[in-house]
Amino acid sequence: MESLHQHIEALIFASEQSISALEITTCLNMAFNQEFEVAQIEEQIELLIEKYRKEEFFFELARIDNGYQFLTKNKFAGTLSVWFQQNNKKKLSNAAMETLSIIAYRQPITKVGVEQIRGVNCDYSIQKLLEKDLITIAGKSDAPGRPILYATSRLFMDYFKLNSLEDLPQLKDIQTEENEIGVQAES
Repeated sequence: MESLHQHIEALIFASEQSISALEITTCLNMAFNQEFEVAQIEEQIELLIEKYRKEEFFFELARIDNGYQFLTKNKFAGTLSVWFQQNNKKKLSNAAMETLSIIAYRQPITKVGVEQIRGVNCDYSIQKLLEKDLITIAGKSDAPGRPILYATSRLFMDYFKLNSLEDLPQLKDIQTEENEIGVQAES
């Protein structure tokens, strides 16, 4: 099979953790109804390790915990460290997530509309969501005072991997806590 190495690469790339040569062999045997030997797969993996040692690649194929995984090369650690620090600052608080959820399901909606549902002031959460570009101003309401309407942004769609708002989970499908107010949980 000419593209055997590509199938091996695909399996390693798709694995969240390191994947062993035996696991790769088993997958390939099942996928192609063939009998590959572990030694044959290990030989292909060694060729891939050599391939990714070249300077042109920013990642390498590393042997980890009796398996294989693609990792970024050490010389890029400083750049990635900065990225991870910035990315950690982007995490949303529970209040911001609640506000974002309300806007996503009820858009376009005013701040007052969000606050009526949440029962608390949402100024800070809305400001943070605007700063992170997860929501946008969608115009003004016809209500007295012409309050601003908010809707989700394209970044929201990208971040949550949605093609359209119809891809949002239906509210009836979302699991709720078993506990209700006044009902004690079993210990």
